Amino acid sequence: MRTAARETVFKILFSEQFGQNADEHFRASMYRSGGLTEDDIAYCDKILGLSAEHSAEIASVIDKHSYSFPEARIFPADRSALTVALAEILYCDDIPDKVSVNEAANIASKYSSEKSASFISGILSSVIGEKDV
Repeated sequence: MRTAARETVFKILFSEQFGQNADEHFRASMYRSGGLTEDDIAYCDKILGLSAEHSAEIASVIDKHSYSFPEARIFPADRSALTVALAEILYCDDIPDKVSVNEAANIASKYSSEKSASFISGILSSVIGEKDV
């Protein structure tokens, strides 16, 4: 399972929203503190790369499917969890969409507000529904 790796990516993305430069030293520190394996680190690097490369598209997808809030107004923790899941859903065919939704909801339950898990699940389900059409 990649739960620890997903949480590490989430934490890195979350910190970047507050001006933390996620350089290689910061990432290495986060990887060590998460107790990640080499495979986990490769996954983290892949998702962080995808989220950086496609940040505008991911923000646009969040905007389109978040009927209540524009992407810029979503809680930073929710935005980070959505970014991890959307990078997987949109760009990683080897990860089942259901796994991405479940993991994002679990991260939101742990690090965000009471209603965040259902909010995130709703957005991701909408994206998946559109993708499958």
